[in-house]
Formats: sequence, C-alpha cells, structure tokens
Amino acid sequence: MTQSPRSALLRAALAAAHRGWHVIPLRPNDKRPAGHAEKHCPAIGRCTEGHKTPEQRATTDPELLDAAWTQQPYNVGIATGPSGLLVVDLDTLKTQEPKGTPDGVANFQALCERAGQAVPTTYRVRTARGGEHLYFTQPPGARLHNTAGRLAKKIDTRGWGGYVVAAGSTTPDGPYTVLDDRPPAILPAWLHDALKPPRRPTRDASVPLTTRASGYAAAALRGEVHNVAHAADGTRNATLLRAARALGRLIASGNLDRGEVEEALSRAVAGNATQSQRYYDDVITRGLDWSIVRNSAGGRAA
Repeated sequence: MTQSPRSALLRAALAAAHRGWHVIPLRPNDKRPAGHAEKHCPAIGRCTEGHKTPEQRATTDPELLDAAWTQQPYNVGIATGPSGLLVVDLDTLKTQEPKGTPDGVANFQALCERAGQAVPTTYRVRTARGGEHLYFTQPPGARLHNTAGRLAKKIDTRGWGGYVVAAGSTTPDGPYTVLDDRPPAILPAWLHDALKPPRRPTRDASVPLTTRASGYAAAALRGEVHNVAHAADGTRNATLLRAARALGRLIASGNLDRGEVEEALSRAVAGNATQSQRYYDDVITRGLDWSIVRNSAGGRAA
C-alpha cells in the first residue's frame, strides 16, 4: 500500500520532535512557514497578546503535530534556537555564477584547513538544491543567532531567530535527505569563537523621557519604555508590540499624547535594534492603531 505524503511528513515531524527539536509546519512543497506574516497579523486567537513568530509557535508536542499534519501535507521546519541547534548552511552555486567558483562545501573545507581542524563529523542533511546542512548543538550558555557570510561566502548559519527545512521535506527543487544520522556534535570551539557577535560597547539602557502626562499614565509610559529598552534579543518585537498596545489604551482614553508615545518607544528601541528603525516604527504604528481602535468609544460599543 502506498504511503501518503501527509503521513510521511508527519513521521518526519515526529522524528524531529523525538530528538528534542522544536518543529514548525512549512507550506506544502515550500520552504516558507505556514500561517500569516506579522504584517498581516489579525491579533486574534493565538496572537491575541501579540504576534507569535514561527519560533514562538514551534513545538515538540506529538498531539499538536498530529493535529497540524492531519490538516495539510506540510513540509517540516526546525526552529533552531529553541532546539539548541546551530546549523551551518553550505550553499551551492547559482546558475549564473562562473564555473570554478567555490561553493559552500569547498569554502567550509578551506575554512577548516586554515583553522588547522578536520571537517567536523555531525548530523548532516542534503538540501533540495544539493547543498548541505551541518547540525551542531550550541555550547552550554551560548545563544548564537543567524549569520550570512560571516564565516565565508556561500556559508550561512541558523540559530536563534531562524529555522531550517528538515529531512523528509520536499520542494520543487527536490527532497531533503539525511547524509549522516549520528547525533549532532557540540559546536567546535573554533567555530563558536568565529560566530560570536562582536562585543558592543556598554550603553546605558535608560532612556531620557519627558512627558506632559502625570500620575498613572506617566508611570505606565516610563514602565513600557524601560521594558522595550531592556528587551533581550529575540523578544524585542513582541515586547514593543505589547508596549504599543498597552499605551494605546491610554491614548484612546486621552491620558497620553500619541506623538509622545511614538517618540518615546522609537527612542527606546534605537541602539538595541536588530531590524531597521523603520521596521520598529511600523510595529509601533500598528500596535497603537489596533489598540486605539479597539479601546475607542466606538470600538468598545461594538
């Protein structure tokens, strides 16, 4: 009896979860996460308290995985950060690149040789286009994020804030297949050192704040600004959106001025940003718009 694609993909999802890897559904025959993007978030259901990113939705719960893959033949994604993984992505050449240009595998071999190290043996996956994913366990206490080209050309990495397509998935370019099924090795120290972000100068995360508001409204504004300024990497978007929605209620009630709130939140996120300032200002605008409409007299009546 022929096995259905849906059941094969569910088995791949459950196998990944059994390893302790946090799984997300990807669109069928695609590499993109299933579900809505943040800019289209309806702010209902699981996103009532703020948009849930694929990383935040990732799970190892077999019942949740079974329920998801019963609906669609989703491809399988692994949220690398929550899974404690750092995946080295070795890309192939694009068709327009000159012949003889080293690909990701060749560049990684050269990188290892320059470091005086052998190519690490670890869990490996062949990607749909013929590249490789090398899975490593992040060292204790490490929190490495994604990189693009930091190690060498054609070499990216996926850690916190990222995901990879798991073995068993298929795209129009082909399947993802296991090349080496051994458990992921701990990331070698020399690779860890090469991937650690440069130390940023210590900055005072306190944000000078002046406001015409008083009492509870002023305290709420200072508190939310403090939360945004001190938000850890990976939580900044959600913290900023929650702050905008909380303060939007006070704008709707007339206790805070919208311009003051926008300026204060924008300054709070500046300097710690991992996205563009325009991106964060858009998060602020959407959060305030949603909250003001929801908490205005007309919105409450509805």
